[in-house]
Amino acid sequence: MNRTLATGTVEAPERQGSRPSVPSPESERLLRRKRRTTLTRPWLLLAPSLVVLAGLLLWPMIQVGVLSVQDYEVKFGGGVATFTGFDHYVELLSGDLLWKTVLPNTVFFAVACVGLTVVLGTAVALLLGRLGPVWRTICSTAIMAAWAMPAVTGTYVWIWLFQPGDGLFSALVGGSDSSNWFTDRLSFYAIGTLNVVHHGFPFVAITVFAGLLTIPKELYEAAMLDGANAWQRFWKVTVPAIKPVFLVVTILSTIWDFKVFTQIFLMPGGQGQNEQVENLGVYSYLEAFAKEDYGTGAAAAVLLTLLLLVITIIYIRTLFRQGEEDL
Repeated sequence: MNRTLATGTVEAPERQGSRPSVPSPESERLLRRKRRTTLTRPWLLLAPSLVVLAGLLLWPMIQVGVLSVQDYEVKFGGGVATFTGFDHYVELLSGDLLWKTVLPNTVFFAVACVGLTVVLGTAVALLLGRLGPVWRTICSTAIMAAWAMPAVTGTYVWIWLFQPGDGLFSALVGGSDSSNWFTDRLSFYAIGTLNVVHHGFPFVAITVFAGLLTIPKELYEAAMLDGANAWQRFWKVTVPAIKPVFLVVTILSTIWDFKVFTQIFLMPGGQGQNEQVENLGVYSYLEAFAKEDYGTGAAAAVLLTLLLLVITIIYIRTLFRQGEEDL
């Protein structure tokens, strides 16, 4: 029935048994096509890059995995492979050299490099934040030169600095020709750590400095009004504000420092003369190409890849978790 409202207008009669309209088959077809396009278009755009990555990364990784379960012997005109199962992994994991030398060298060296790189990079970033435009440009250019220097060149510079007898550091401390900094395991990796930190801290400095620019100055002013000193402002304002930046540079530095090869291999004693200074990357190379034990070298490479894969998974999960928190 019609109902008269207070304004004198008549309300339209209610429809009895009204139902929502059913989409036509044509509209359903268009909707499915749109969804399919939305799902497939990103993958089509990524397809060329994925094909290149598969050819450059995935296929070599598969070949290394296959080689690690074989005894491969190089012969004229090709090679002969004999399937051995997991014998190379058993030999690798049951040896004392891996657990007492190679793995500790890899882990402790990476931890020391990451810690010092992040600390030094953060300190430089804080310094850049307090400089004026001119000096900031000069300092930024200077530290980027260290980052741009090839690892081979930087390694030979550090070798020259600690060269027994005529090296700059040896001359400063009054070392003799018989004092060799590269024979002892601890001093060898101390030099290697200086080399890696010198090459890696500019990335951390520039990245952290970019994060510092995003922090509102009002936060520091409020902290100063509350009586917070510089140390308290750093831990209570700076670190929480750019925590994602610290996570990214720490995990990326960990990935890079776990697979350091050039800086160790080029130093005196790092090419197999002293097995006490080998890390996992150098050990894998020497087993495969110096001793021609390709199976054991490939097994060591697979072990290093698995370690890096675990760190990469942690890195990706951290990024996703941080993105969800920001939302």
